[in-house]
Amino acid sequence: MGLEEDFLLSDADDEKTVEYIKNYLSQELKEKFSDDELYYFVDLIDEYYSESGILDAEPDEEGYVNIDLEKVAEYIVKEARKNEVGEYDPEEILFVVQGEMEYGNSLGQVE
Repeated sequence: MGLEEDFLLSDADDEKTVEYIKNYLSQELKEKFSDDELYYFVDLIDEYYSESGILDAEPDEEGYVNIDLEKVAEYIVKEARKNEVGEYDPEEILFVVQGEMEYGNSLGQVE
């Protein structure tokens, strides 16, 4: 598979992820976050997972890897502020992170 095909698959997956998150969020949060913001948050979630070492973590005896979703939300808030994208409430961002996790669960990626 070529690099261009990888990008197209990644874009399609991000689109599905954002749609799932939008369905997961309350009406108030759906109206608060634009699609562009949600794509940005998904990118930051992926960045957090790859940079934090969580993808290399050993599962516990039940096969689970513990991911602190509040830390993921704090990372997004910090990066958005640093990149001058905006100021976000970590409690609201936590719902986005939970929605992304639920999407992964629905695909059988995470338990």
